[in-house]
Amino acid sequence: MDDSTPKSVCMNADDIERALTRMAHEILEVNKGPDGLVLVGILTRGDHLAKKLQGRIESIEGVELPLGELDISFYRDDFLTHFAPEVHSTHIPFSIDGKTVVLVDDVLYTGRTIRAALDALMDIGRPRAVELAVLVDRGHRELPIRADFVGKNVPSAEDESVRLFLEEVDGIPSAVEIFDVAPGERVGSAPIKLRKEA
Repeated sequence: MDDSTPKSVCMNADDIERALTRMAHEILEVNKGPDGLVLVGILTRGDHLAKKLQGRIESIEGVELPLGELDISFYRDDFLTHFAPEVHSTHIPFSIDGKTVVLVDDVLYTGRTIRAALDALMDIGRPRAVELAVLVDRGHRELPIRADFVGKNVPSAEDESVRLFLEEVDGIPSAVEIFDVAPGERVGSAPIKLRKEA
C-alpha cells in the first residue's frame, strides 16, 4: 500500500469539530468554569487544536483564555537519535504559576511526547495543575500518562500511524487517518507540508 494512502479515516472534518466542541464543554464542566485556566498547545498540531478550543470556550463563556505554544524538540528522549529535529519556538506570553494548564495535543500514543511537554512546562513555571486534552487516544502507552479529555479513542496496531491532518496546515480537508508503517519507518505524526504562498 502506498504510504500516502490511508487504510481508513476514523474522523472527518465534522467529527473533529464536534469532538472539539464536546471537549470544550467538558473542560469547563470539570473546572467549574474558565477561571484560572490557560491553554497550551504542543507544536505542531496541538497548537492549532488549542486555538480551536480557545474559540469554543470563548463562545460558551464569553472569556478568551490565555493561549500558548510549546515546543518540546529538545526535551524528547529520542533527541540525540534525530540528527535534524524540526525546531520551533515556545511562545507562552503569560505566567503559568498557580494556573491550571490544559495541555493540548493531537494524538496520544506512548506518552513520551507528554512527558517531554511536562518537563518543558516545569522549566517555565509551576502550574497549580496540568490537565491533558487530546483529539485522539490510540493506546499503546509506555508511560503512566492518561488524558483527561479525549475526542475519540482509536484502537490501533503498533505497525500503524494515526495522523491528524488539518486544512489550515496541510491544505487538505481535516481528518484523522490511519496508515500502515513500512518496516524500519518511524511511527509518528503527519509531517508539516511546506505550502507555497499564493
